[in-house]
Amino acid sequence: MGPDFSYGDSVNSVSHGFTPDVAAQLGDADQRRDLTAALADLPLPTTDAEEWRYSPIGELDLAAYTPVTAPPDRTVDAVSGAACSAQITIIDGFVVEVDRASGVDGLHIEVVTGPAPSTADVDRTALDVLHEAFSPATLSIRVDDGATIADPVLINSHHTGSGRAAFGSITVEVGVDAKLAVVENQTSADGPGLNVPRVSVTVGDAGRASYATIQDLGADLWQLARQHSVVGQQGNAELAIAAFGGAYARLRTDTTLAGRGANGDLLAVYYGDADQVLDFRTFQSHAAADTTSDLAFKGTVDDRAGSIYTGLIRIEENGRNSNAHQANRNIKLSDDAWAWSVPNLEIENNEVRCSHASTVSPVDEDQRFFLHARGVPPRIADRLIVAGFFADVVDRFPEVLRDGIVTRVADKLDRRERRVGDDGAAA
Repeated sequence: MGPDFSYGDSVNSVSHGFTPDVAAQLGDADQRRDLTAALADLPLPTTDAEEWRYSPIGELDLAAYTPVTAPPDRTVDAVSGAACSAQITIIDGFVVEVDRASGVDGLHIEVVTGPAPSTADVDRTALDVLHEAFSPATLSIRVDDGATIADPVLINSHHTGSGRAAFGSITVEVGVDAKLAVVENQTSADGPGLNVPRVSVTVGDAGRASYATIQDLGADLWQLARQHSVVGQQGNAELAIAAFGGAYARLRTDTTLAGRGANGDLLAVYYGDADQVLDFRTFQSHAAADTTSDLAFKGTVDDRAGSIYTGLIRIEENGRNSNAHQANRNIKLSDDAWAWSVPNLEIENNEVRCSHASTVSPVDEDQRFFLHARGVPPRIADRLIVAGFFADVVDRFPEVLRDGIVTRVADKLDRRERRVGDDGAAA
């Protein structure tokens, strides 16, 4: 059980700095003014909507943030030690640097100015319109038919905090029988801020795409992210996130398996502590025959932190012989930590195989006893159990991210050890 975040109708409206004239400063003034003007009759989401239930969205106060309308005069450190086909830096939604490796054929990267394309086919909210109106440009990554990009594209996305609201936009198109991996590293400065990023992934027939994110935002940042993917016949898409930061960090993922034999896998590892809320909403649509999907989400919550997972696998009428699996498992390390886990199935074809699983529990006492009996102190035992709990999902992440994930889990556990005694009791 978690805290009651049901605030009813939001008292917040879209106003203050989010005006047509401010949006017009980003260029394409007429389009942006039209989008922003439409917000007057479109309220912010509330927990009355199922896809926002359990969340603290009622605490969002847009008046506390100022939309970013000019590129920042700063840089961030790039990811080092990894081979890549390109390295891209995005700060506060602005693409500030694109560094391409030489000799990479079939890969096209460009910055498309103008309002962002919509990634919200359903459940469109004021946040989606705000994103379209205030996104400065869209980073477009495209791979030609038949091209295999051996090394990943690395994206460093940074938010500068200081009360700014940023609206980054990324589209990835992988052609027929093409292959691409994208790795995104999300960071932010200390201090409050609002980040509303959107990612769209399209995979052509027999194409293979992965988009993996490591999220390590500052403790006061709100992030309201959304991903949308469509997979063609015999195509494969893998979307993965490792989430560790943010005050309230939310990711909604919509995946449509549109072509026969398409596959879509979703992976997540997450660790929340202090007063964090980590929120995941997944919607998977098996719209064609012989499609497959596997969702594996594992999380740990400590202190007063909470996690939310709600997921829906929908098998459409044309989804004969679909095979779908959905599992969300959570470990609570403290009595005050909480987790909501609500997997769902909606099936409109009888010839399918589907399963879902959900667990929320403290550290397994049998595992703890096994280690204690062999002389392992309680706090070290919990550390080993948590690391082992994540291991199978971490091993499915791109190799370039695995060490970073393990390090961040270790950092969280280090902080826990500084707060508790050797017997595991609060210090």
